[in-house]
Amino acid sequence: MSKFGTVIIPLVGKLPFMRPVILVALSSLALHGCALAQSDLATFEVDVQSAFVWGQDTPGGAKSWSTKDPVTSAEILKLSHEGVEVSSRMGFEKLYPGAAVELISFTTTIVNNTQATLSVEPGGISVDGRLTSLLSVVASRKNRKNEFKNGAGTVDDGSLHCFTSGFLSSENFLSGIGPQPTLVVAPGGALAVSGVIEDPRHYSMLCSVDGCFPKGSIRYAIRVGSHEYVFIWPGHSIVNCGK
Repeated sequence: MSKFGTVIIPLVGKLPFMRPVILVALSSLALHGCALAQSDLATFEVDVQSAFVWGQDTPGGAKSWSTKDPVTSAEILKLSHEGVEVSSRMGFEKLYPGAAVELISFTTTIVNNTQATLSVEPGGISVDGRLTSLLSVVASRKNRKNEFKNGAGTVDDGSLHCFTSGFLSSENFLSGIGPQPTLVVAPGGALAVSGVIEDPRHYSMLCSVDGCFPKGSIRYAIRVGSHEYVFIWPGHSIVNCGK
């Protein structure tokens, strides 16, 4: 079970430059709570005193910036605080051709340049103002695709091109079902953790001459040690890593 505190929801500007955002105090919700109506604020629990939100640098807080992958030119969001650097990559794809839903996947990499061992736990995740839960990613086996279509909440890792292509890491997966694995980052070490969600919206894509991308934004938090790191991804910055 993940640990939480209070909530912050920033409004999103365009990458890589972030406009001033409004902080809204939010009520408590567990990660596995039901999805909210799209008009509601997405809420997930973080400790206001220890939360770092990408694009919201404050004196004494984390520094945030974005960079591009030198090979793929994909956007990478980064937060750094007192020797801990946390970076985020995100992609989307259909599970198979003709699928009605989009899957959104992310990898968070933690580099620990401190002398302490740091625990890593999932926080909340929302899609354009709607809470959603992580899917359980399992090793390849037959008929897993059909189980996902039937709403079992699981997905086959071998069917996700975002991972099989190497764009995102399949080293460790956070799960929305059952107990979370115990994850730690040793002093001087690094750890990559990934997650997958189903976009809960109907007609979730917006197409233009630049291509088709998820509408709105995706927000998620991950707890590293005693701090929450919150990343905000505008849909147009998410990479289409499907086949």
